[in-house]
Amino acid sequence: MSAFMRSAITGVGSYLPETIVSNADLARIVDTSDEWIVERTGIRQRHRARDDQPTSDLAVEAALAALKDAGRDVGDVDLIIVATTTPDLTFPATAAIVQKKLGVPVCAAFDVQAVCSGFVYALSVADGFVARGQARCALVIGAEEMTRLMDWSDRTTCVLFGDGAGAVVLEPVEGRNTPADTGILGFALRSDGRKSDLLYVDGGVATDGRVGHLRMQGNQVFRHAVINIAEAIEAAAAAAGITIAEVDWFVPHQANQRIIKGVGERLGLDENKVISTVSHHANTSAASIPLALDTAIRDGRIRRGDLVLFEAMGGGLTWGACAVRL
Repeated sequence: MSAFMRSAITGVGSYLPETIVSNADLARIVDTSDEWIVERTGIRQRHRARDDQPTSDLAVEAALAALKDAGRDVGDVDLIIVATTTPDLTFPATAAIVQKKLGVPVCAAFDVQAVCSGFVYALSVADGFVARGQARCALVIGAEEMTRLMDWSDRTTCVLFGDGAGAVVLEPVEGRNTPADTGILGFALRSDGRKSDLLYVDGGVATDGRVGHLRMQGNQVFRHAVINIAEAIEAAAAAAGITIAEVDWFVPHQANQRIIKGVGERLGLDENKVISTVSHHANTSAASIPLALDTAIRDGRIRRGDLVLFEAMGGGLTWGACAVRL
């Protein structure tokens, strides 16, 4: 069988701002309690960036950690993709700002906006470059400062989100075009704009010039998340030529412990195979999957050679899944 080129994750890194906001802290500014938040979401705390710490700063720290893990330096990078819904500026892209701060030479650098699904979407774009020989060392970063979008009087949303960044390095690797290959094996990406009113921000440059606040119909988002994510997981597994039972670890978007549990139950997943960091990170949107992946690698659960499946759902509505062998 002839060689087949894939893109492989060769380095992983993450970064969380120093400031931790507990549920008790939030109970002092909005009508809520630790018990109420934990029961409904599983979240106990979240991190919050400083006022002088833009999204690009978080992205840079995560990127440096990922490059170190991969044994690469900034001079090796020839593609930067940042998945974010909280860019530093309207333009240029946060990826270009990250390029400048890292000192990466001239290369392709751009952002992907699919909200909480952004990392899976960005990974699929980078795979198209790396697996086809258009890039040899790609940085894929999920970086978010969701606390910038919060209405701190709305207890149904402000308790859910946090700030953070995660990054991976993608490099080409030869395989045999079988599910045993190292690298990205299969994707399933979805969007349904008809449901955009279920999760959105109520301001924008082209509407009213405001940043706006996050608005969500939580019950509807939960219902669509459990059904749609399960379908995308099955589709990604089929595209990769694997079964759900073969997957070693599931790294879901860390939106809500109830959603994570609901998807797991729908697919009959072993809960011991599911990585959950939502209790300490909250929902960091596009950063949540790489943050959770890095956490599980650092604590020794996920190891090289493991078959891992990512999944996410966000505003749009967008959703998707990706199977990868590390």
